[in-house]
Amino acid sequence: MPLTLSSAAFAEGRQIPEKYTRDGKNVSPPLKWAGVPAETKSLVLVVQDPDAPSGMFGHWAVFNISPATRELPEAESGKPGPQALRQATNDFGNAYYDGPQPLVGHGVHHYHFRLAALDTPSLAIPASAGVERIWQEVQKHALEQAELVGTYEHGR
Repeated sequence: MPLTLSSAAFAEGRQIPEKYTRDGKNVSPPLKWAGVPAETKSLVLVVQDPDAPSGMFGHWAVFNISPATRELPEAESGKPGPQALRQATNDFGNAYYDGPQPLVGHGVHHYHFRLAALDTPSLAIPASAGVERIWQEVQKHALEQAELVGTYEHGR
């Protein structure tokens, strides 16, 4: 079974509810996955927006997730509580989830939730390295990857 990523909050290619954006409560959406390869030693999750005016914008990176973990629940304040998660600094400058917040009139943005199963128990990289750098490091160790894309447009 291939690695899959889904959310009870929105379907593939559909709009992310305002609650999960910086226009709303800015809480991370519930995420679940299946099909983690048996040889997985850790997981990484990132959220990126390629439609940002400045190019790829990192909203969230969680890394060194236990391979036994199968979900991240919705998190108040965007800060997951039930597990001690390692989170990288996002492009807003925060080490937690920050949801969509495209510029007014900039149109629909696509938010890529990307999950990777890795062949290493941890990424030897500082959390301050940022979302993009974390994802680059993932590419050296990825066994398998899954993606869920949600959309959001400011003021809709």
